[in-house]
Amino acid sequence: MTPLPTLATGKVRDLYAAGDDHLLVVASDRISAFERVFPTVVPDKGRVLTAMSVFWFRELADVLPNHFVACDGPLIPEAFRGRALLVERLRMLPVEAVVRGHLAGRGYAEYRKSGSVCGVPLPAGLAEWERLPEPIFTPSTKARPGEIDEHLDFDTFVSVLGRPLAEQVREASLELYRRGAAHAAGQGLVLADTKFEFGTRANGDLVLADELLTPDSARYWPAGGHRPGRPSFDKQHVRDWLVGPSSGWDCVSELPPLPADVVRATRERYLEAYRRITGLSLADWPRDPADLRQPASRLGQRGGAGDGRDPRLEHDLHRPRRPAALQPG
Repeated sequence: MTPLPTLATGKVRDLYAAGDDHLLVVASDRISAFERVFPTVVPDKGRVLTAMSVFWFRELADVLPNHFVACDGPLIPEAFRGRALLVERLRMLPVEAVVRGHLAGRGYAEYRKSGSVCGVPLPAGLAEWERLPEPIFTPSTKARPGEIDEHLDFDTFVSVLGRPLAEQVREASLELYRRGAAHAAGQGLVLADTKFEFGTRANGDLVLADELLTPDSARYWPAGGHRPGRPSFDKQHVRDWLVGPSSGWDCVSELPPLPADVVRATRERYLEAYRRITGLSLADWPRDPADLRQPASRLGQRGGAGDGRDPRLEHDLHRPRRPAALQPG
C-alpha cells in the first residue's frame, strides 16, 4: 500500500498529496474559534463539512468552476471515507473573500466605529443582525495560526491580486452568496454571511476551492433573522460559550476543553444545517444516490476537454476498485 504524503495540517483539515495534479483534503472533527483550535472534538463535524461542501459544489457549479473531483472511489482511503475530497491542485489566492448580507460579528463592530465595513459605507442606524440593503463584499487577509484575519478595503484587495482578478473574485463571490442565500431561504434558513476561497489554474483561470457554505464558513440563522436566544446553525454556540463567564478563558491562554453539553448542541446544529440545506440525512453519506449520481448537467464542467481535470478520476459507482488503493500515512 502506498502512503499519502502529508502536505499540511490546518486547524480543521489535513492535506495530502494525491499525485502531481490532485490533493486529498480530509476534514477532521476539530473545531476552532478566533483562529485557535479547541482540545475537544465535535463528532461527525468533519463528515458534515465534507458532505455539505460537495452538495454546494454541485449546486453552484454553473457560477464558477470548482476544485471538486470526487468524494468516493479507489483513490480515497477507507479510513478517510466520508471526510475526504479529492480535489484539483491549484495556486491558492493569499486572501479570503467574505460576503455579508446581514450585519453581525466583527462586521457589526467595525460598523459601529466607522459606519462602514471594509471601506463600504452603510446607512446610519443599522442594528446588529439587521439585513443589509444589498450584500456587500468585504475581503480579508488569511490569518496565520494564532492571528486574526484583517479586513481589507477593495483598493488594498486590488493591490494584492490586480484589478481584473480582484473584480472577478468579487463578482463571483457576490453571485455565489446570492444563489446560496436563495436556496437557504427556500429551506427555512437565512445565510447571514460567509467566506469563500479561490485558486487559479496554471492557465490563470479562477477556481472556487476549499469548503463551501458550511457551518464552519457561514452563519446560518432560522428564517426571520436572528436575535438573542434563537439558535444559529453554525459554530456561534461555541463562540458564545467561549466568551461567556463559564469558560474562564482569558483571551490569551490556549482554548479550554468544551463541555459535553456544548459539544452535543454544536453537533446537533451542524447536523440540522446539513439536513435543512440538502434535504438528506447524514446517515446516508456518502452512499446517497442524490449525492453520487448527479445529473449530467451538474457534472458537465468536470472531466471535459480543456478543464485541467483527468476524467479517469471521476467517481463511477460501477468502477471496480483498484487492488492497491492509497492508504493514509
